[in-house]
Amino acid sequence: MPNTNSLPLRPYQQRAKEQIHTEWEQGRLRTLLVLPTGTGKTIVFAAVAEDQVRAGDRVLILAHRGELLEQAADKLQKSTGLGCAVEKAEQSCLASWYRVAVGSVQSLQRPQRLEKFPHNYFSTIIIDEAHHAVTDGYRRILDWFPAAKVLGVTATPDRGDMRNLGEVFDSLAFEYKLTDAIKEGYLCKIMAQTIPLQLDITSVTMSGGDYAVGDLGTALDPYLEQIAAEMARRCKSRKTVVFLPLIKTSQKFRDLLNTYGFRAAEVNGQSDDRRQVLADFDAGKYNVLCNSMLLTEGWDCPSVDCVVVLRPTKVRSLYSQMVGRGTRLSPGKTDLLLLDFLWMTDKHELCRPADLVCEDRTVARQMTEHLAETGCPEDIEEAAAQAGEDVVAQREEALAKQLAEQRRKKAKLVDPLQYEMSIQAEDLSGYVPAFGWEAGPPSDKQTAALEKLGILPDAVESAGKAALLLDRLHKRQTEGLTTPKQIRLLERYGFRHVGSWSFDAASRMINRIAAGGWRGVPKGVNPRTYTPAAEPPAADSPFDFGW
Repeated sequence: MPNTNSLPLRPYQQRAKEQIHTEWEQGRLRTLLVLPTGTGKTIVFAAVAEDQVRAGDRVLILAHRGELLEQAADKLQKSTGLGCAVEKAEQSCLASWYRVAVGSVQSLQRPQRLEKFPHNYFSTIIIDEAHHAVTDGYRRILDWFPAAKVLGVTATPDRGDMRNLGEVFDSLAFEYKLTDAIKEGYLCKIMAQTIPLQLDITSVTMSGGDYAVGDLGTALDPYLEQIAAEMARRCKSRKTVVFLPLIKTSQKFRDLLNTYGFRAAEVNGQSDDRRQVLADFDAGKYNVLCNSMLLTEGWDCPSVDCVVVLRPTKVRSLYSQMVGRGTRLSPGKTDLLLLDFLWMTDKHELCRPADLVCEDRTVARQMTEHLAETGCPEDIEEAAAQAGEDVVAQREEALAKQLAEQRRKKAKLVDPLQYEMSIQAEDLSGYVPAFGWEAGPPSDKQTAALEKLGILPDAVESAGKAALLLDRLHKRQTEGLTTPKQIRLLERYGFRHVGSWSFDAASRMINRIAAGGWRGVPKGVNPRTYTPAAEPPAADSPFDFGW
């Protein structure tokens, strides 16, 4: 039976659990949970599993690797007291009295095994590392249990991942961003440093949407000596994990690092002493651990404070997994140093430190350029914020003429683009639909609501964007911030970033302009530099414009 004294959840973990149940209750049976590496995804789905067992469900936890299954079973036992049956190789859960089973996808997807289960045998299915769920094996299992409630758990996916996952899942129940985890003190801050060493991989071919590991190993080989020298200068005092494309490359680099004074070890999927090497690294016998992508999932060593990615990738979820090996908190640890090399890639965009914190590609490119120019460790949150401000300024300049033309044409309603720019809403300007309903056109109800609130609905391209806009408009109304009509009028007079003003401050300025007969801004006011002061309301004004 479940433990009545389950481990308490962190606030965001509790919110995540509640939202998952809400999605299921509202009929969205296949939902996603996105949590960055190190924020306790296993704890959350263990708590969900406990709830479902209490409700009478039989629960299946799916994973593609044995280590993940063992980790899930162990965490479930420690946090909830629930034991697990195993569906893997020669082991089967069919004869077990346990209400939770951990299952290997590789085993369960086989028809002769799957067909032994009634279609209603599992009422809840939890998928660890859910970015793998788009494969045929996972889909076969999910289709066999069509009425089951499904929870997919993954680290931060990129937009491509979300579009693919949208083919399997109905909704995103909860997302906890890496930046929030760092700000709230659950993960350590990340200091990124770009190394001015250009690694030419333009000849590397693609395989399965990413770089072919065999070609990468060959292309990387001539640079290993230079990379080792750079590491000796920058991270000799740190506990470092290095990700490489091939076992032979990883072993060669281990030997090279040892000549530079590091205490380096190497692990791979074929290592007989893998557990011992990992234990020795954890204990401090080694200060560098080289691996050929073995440690991206299911391995934790919180004291790691430097990550070197020598396996360039286009897949954000994979990059996040690599960096995530160093983001956990540990006594005496102040930050994670992420060494970023300049990859010459011809036409392909690689994942870089900016992709950890930037949703907007333009902002990410701006941040990447900035890091390359400085050449010293920088806090990725601060770098992203600065890049965002720079991009906003650039967009304002580039769109000035376009917006001026739009203002002349649209006398009553505000173009969404102008509104987004004024309130500096990167989530709106960078929005991409993830699920089917979001990609469709706005509903008549959404169109009417947008128009009533002062937004030109013709320029809103999707139902998801309309929903996001309406939510933002209502929140700003509650918070006492400017309306679209106020933004339109005041920016027509040259004021900037009116979206950041309060409703009352905007009303006072409009009243002052009206008192002057709408001939221009009040005397002594420079609209390009003006910022509303915390001044008391003006004397009773005869003007009431219904803002």
